[in-house]
Amino acid sequence: MAPTALRESPPPPAPAVTKAAAGQALEDMSDAIDDVNTIKYDSASQFDTAKDKTTFRQYETACDRVKNFYREQHAKQTVAYNLAARGRFHAASRARPEMTIWEAMEKLNTLIDESDPDTSLSQIEHLLQSAEAIRRDGKPRWMQVTGLIHDLGKLMLFFDELGTQGQWDVVGDTFPVGCAFDPRIVLAASTFAANPDSRDPVYATPLGVYAPGCGLDNVMLSWGHDEYLYHVVRDQSTLPDEALAMIRYHSFYPWHREGAYRHLMCPKDWDMLKAVQAFNPYDLYSKSDDVPSVEELKPYYMELIDEFFPQKVLKW
Repeated sequence: MAPTALRESPPPPAPAVTKAAAGQALEDMSDAIDDVNTIKYDSASQFDTAKDKTTFRQYETACDRVKNFYREQHAKQTVAYNLAARGRFHAASRARPEMTIWEAMEKLNTLIDESDPDTSLSQIEHLLQSAEAIRRDGKPRWMQVTGLIHDLGKLMLFFDELGTQGQWDVVGDTFPVGCAFDPRIVLAASTFAANPDSRDPVYATPLGVYAPGCGLDNVMLSWGHDEYLYHVVRDQSTLPDEALAMIRYHSFYPWHREGAYRHLMCPKDWDMLKAVQAFNPYDLYSKSDDVPSVEELKPYYMELIDEFFPQKVLKW
């Protein structure tokens, strides 16, 4: 046990500063991952010679950071960890914070340090950019609200009882656990050897614990902010299956872009795949020079939120 003197005089920084620093580090890593995914998704536009490359992140630096991130994520996202994470989420003893969607958006603003040198936008403004891009293209209202909320799962960093460990279990591309790690997962060849599940006689097989065509609803995806938010809103909203798929699968790049895990899909999943692929460009390319006015847009989005979250206050 620690000496009494240490407990009475805890060292700095204060908890609020720690959360801001953790949030900023998380956002930096999330942006670096998005940069790599953007380049892979549409390489021609990324290498346009007319663009001033000094205005973008340095790709090699981001790539090194991403490699280190995925090395840790791929070693630690095991079946055992995922079962434990879901156990903590569903625990009857866990006091689940209660907030409206807009309150959750405001809370996310306090998590991310606004000293980010790469953007002057608050988190609410960034979420509104995504939603507004979808709205401008005339997409349905349920898709607009999905764009508005799709990153709110990052709030899991606030809730200590979830046991979140920082970055590798919050952001990054997602993939199934409980079956063989597909080589089309980013950096799979050099990272999964450290995961004990890669040597398990059941988990290391193509089907693992699953049956052919079992459906992705029955597959356990690596735990992170996508999976967390999906479990939060699944039973507390009237969002259609397509919206839930956009939330749960938008980081499941091995599936929706690389064509992996088709042997686990059921007929419904093919429709969900189309929905996620339609959403993906708005996730990657919604940033623009136009800063949305929070006060002007708030009434529209408050009405939209109420339409799909009729109970108003959600348990997080």
